[in-house]
Amino acid sequence: MPGFYLAQLTLSHFRSHRSGRMDLDGRPVALSGPNGAGKTNVLEAVSLFSPGRGLRRASAEEMAGRPGALGWKIAGTLFSLNQVHEIETWSDAGAARQLRINSKPASQVALGRVARVLWLVPSMDRLWIEAADGRRRFLDRITMSFVPAHAEVTLAYEKAMRERNRLLKDQVRDSHWYAALEQQMAVNGAMIHANRLAAVKKLHDAQKEARTAFPVAELDLIQTEGEMPNGESDLLDALRESRFRDLAAGRSLVGPHRADLHAVFAAKGVPARDCSTGEQKALLLSLILANARALSQEMGAPPILLLDEVAAHLDASRRAALYDEICALETQAWMTGTGAELFADLGGRAQYFDVTENSGISSVERISH
Repeated sequence: MPGFYLAQLTLSHFRSHRSGRMDLDGRPVALSGPNGAGKTNVLEAVSLFSPGRGLRRASAEEMAGRPGALGWKIAGTLFSLNQVHEIETWSDAGAARQLRINSKPASQVALGRVARVLWLVPSMDRLWIEAADGRRRFLDRITMSFVPAHAEVTLAYEKAMRERNRLLKDQVRDSHWYAALEQQMAVNGAMIHANRLAAVKKLHDAQKEARTAFPVAELDLIQTEGEMPNGESDLLDALRESRFRDLAAGRSLVGPHRADLHAVFAAKGVPARDCSTGEQKALLLSLILANARALSQEMGAPPILLLDEVAAHLDASRRAALYDEICALETQAWMTGTGAELFADLGGRAQYFDVTENSGISSVERISH
C-alpha cells in the first residue's frame, strides 16, 4: 500500500457537493463524468489535505456550496506512512478555514508534516508560455513537498519585501529604515534560493529513474534580469546596491521573487515554451512524476497525486505510459476524465467512480470495472 492515501473522504456543502462519502483503498482513483459534473471539486477537496488554498487557490468563501453559502466541511481518514490521522477542515460562513487533526486544533504547517499532495490541473498546461510568477509558484509547491518549512520562509521574505516596497514607493531615502528589512530579505531569500536549487536537482535526478518513455526536461533556475545573488551576504550586498534603482522603480528588483524556472525538452534541445501543446503537457507530467519519485525515495513512500483532465493532449501510448508510471510508483493518484474509457488501460489496478450532476447538485458513486 502507498505511504500516503485517503481511506475515506466525506464532503458537506463543498462546492457542488451537498454531501458525499467515498470509501477507498490505496489504488489510483479514476473519476469520470461529463464536464461540469463536479469532478474537479472532488480533487480540490483532496488538495485541502495539504497546506494552502488548494489547487484552485480559492478563498474559503468561494468553496461554499450554492445557494446559501453557509459554510462547508471536508473530513478524511489519512494513512500517513505508518500512522493514521483523522483530519477535518472547514469554514463557517466564509471565515478562514479551520483544521483539526485527530480531534485537536492544528495549523496548516502541522498538516504539511502529515500529508504530501501534488497536483496538475489544466490551467497549468500554459505554464511554459505564461509569466514567470506561475512557474515560481509551481517550483515552490514542489520545494514545499520536500521542505514544508519553505512556506514559512517564503512568507517571511514576502512580508519584509512588502514593507521595503512601501518605503520605496514613499521615496524614503534614509538607509536606516532599510537595514533590518534587507537583512530579513537576505536571510530568507538565500534560504528560498537554496531550497529551490535543491528541489531542481532532485527533480533532475529523479527524471532519470522513469520506467517509461516520458520526456526529460533539462531545468535551470535563472534570474529574470542579471544573475541571482548566491548566498546571504551576496543578496544583502545586491539589495543595498540596487536601492537607488529600486527607488526609481518603486519596488524591489533583486531577489528570489525575480527568479524563473527554465526548461528544455532534452531529447530535442527545444525550450519548453517552443514545444507543442502535447510535449508541454508531457514535460509537466514528467516533472510531477519525478517529484513523486524523489519523495518516494526520500521518505520511503510516494505522495498523493491529483491529475485533473490528465488525458487531455496525451495520445493513447503516452496515456498508457502514464498509468504504468503511476502504478509503478504505487501512489494513490486521483484522475479525472469525461469518460471511463480513458482509464481502460488501468484495468483492475484502479478504483472507479462516476460523478454526476442534477440541478446543480453533484453526487459520486463507485462503479465496478
